[in-house]
Amino acid sequence: MANIVQYVVVRGDLLSQLGWPIGALIAQACHACTAVTHLHHDDEHMKAYLSDLDNMRKVVLEADSEVSLRELSVKLEEGGVLHKLWVEQPENIPTCIAVKPHPKEEIQKYFKKFKLFKGTISPPK
Repeated sequence: MANIVQYVVVRGDLLSQLGWPIGALIAQACHACTAVTHLHHDDEHMKAYLSDLDNMRKVVLEADSEVSLRELSVKLEEGGVLHKLWVEQPENIPTCIAVKPHPKEEIQKYFKKFKLFKGTISPPK
């Protein structure tokens, strides 16, 4: 299972530009991870990922905008990569993508343009 990883991509602009609390953004990532786990609980990679809870690997990355997040979702769909684009309701705001766990070498190419999420907030202008 060492090479199975789950990628999570959250919108950094929700913090830096729209003033969301970091806890709210973390909740979005949790929603997306829970949803993708439920949707794909019978998948062989998901089963392997969940079979060793103390050694799950997640990579949390940052998208800089809604457009960037939606473009990633389209690319993942085109590549057949199962994922959940979390859209917060009732506001209808796309906030996060959680990818079903996959072998890293199969999916890392989709995430090369994203940086690790640091949760930084820009100073007010």
